[in-house]
Amino acid sequence: MLDVVNLALPYFGLIFLGYACGRFKRIPDTGLAWMNFFLIYVALPCLFYRILAKTPLEQLNNVPFVIATTLATYTAFALSFALGMVVRRGHIPDATIAGIAGAYGNIGYMGPGLALATLGTPAAVPVALIFCFDNILIFSLVPFMMAIAGTERKGAGAMALEVAGKIALHPFIVATVLGVASAVIRFEPPVALDRLMQFLQNAAAPCALFALGVTVALRPIERMPWEVPFLVALKLVVHPLLALLLLSLLGPFDPVWVYTAVLMAALPPALNVFIMARQYDTWVQQASGSVLFGTLVSVVTLTTVMWLVKSQSLPHDLFR
Repeated sequence: MLDVVNLALPYFGLIFLGYACGRFKRIPDTGLAWMNFFLIYVALPCLFYRILAKTPLEQLNNVPFVIATTLATYTAFALSFALGMVVRRGHIPDATIAGIAGAYGNIGYMGPGLALATLGTPAAVPVALIFCFDNILIFSLVPFMMAIAGTERKGAGAMALEVAGKIALHPFIVATVLGVASAVIRFEPPVALDRLMQFLQNAAAPCALFALGVTVALRPIERMPWEVPFLVALKLVVHPLLALLLLSLLGPFDPVWVYTAVLMAALPPALNVFIMARQYDTWVQQASGSVLFGTLVSVVTLTTVMWLVKSQSLPHDLFR
């Protein structure tokens, strides 16, 4: 258990260091713009590219794993969306943001570094697959649901084209495609370029976690909306259980892949939940509370999942 605490504390320590700096040094959130740009367009794409480029191609073609993990995320979204519809009395935009609060974890900022530190390099491929397909799912669902609600005043064709463009041109997706292509042709970048990308890859997790803490600190809420704890419970408890159940049904899979999927599903709500709430100007206070409360509670829940994984106390198949 001490090993797990020593592993988890630096990650949460960076988040809370960022949170403390954000609370005590009142720099406007515009100061985060360049750090966010560095993370989204430079450091994290280098991380995903290097992971995939060094992966044997046969490991990337695991369709049952993709189906199981993406279906787990979709099911968590559906449950959270249903709760949002009840609480918000059928208001689809609010329920949509509630849906992603209960389904979309911090798979970009926290996921890669935490999974690789816990399970080593064998976790790299399942991390990349989960990241890619979860993002495709969420980036498709949100504008689609907003269009149904009437908040997007565009035709179906224009909406579909815009969604496809956002997915295809997202830096993480582009890096994933380039990484897979490099793996196919076995491309070896020049040594200097590879070392530069390695430096950027190593900077991704610390910068992302610090920026997460600062961003949460700059999103204070006056009170905790009562539905937030239920959504956080869906994200931190139900989602990983769904992932384990579906992987057991569609498996068997390598235990490391199962553990990686459960760990990724156990991550707290992503900052994108708040960003999308603000983009559509709906459920903003609750989204902020979900990110803050979910991050705090995950200190206990995520550390517990890490201990179960490290000690191999978590079954990798419920039916065998």
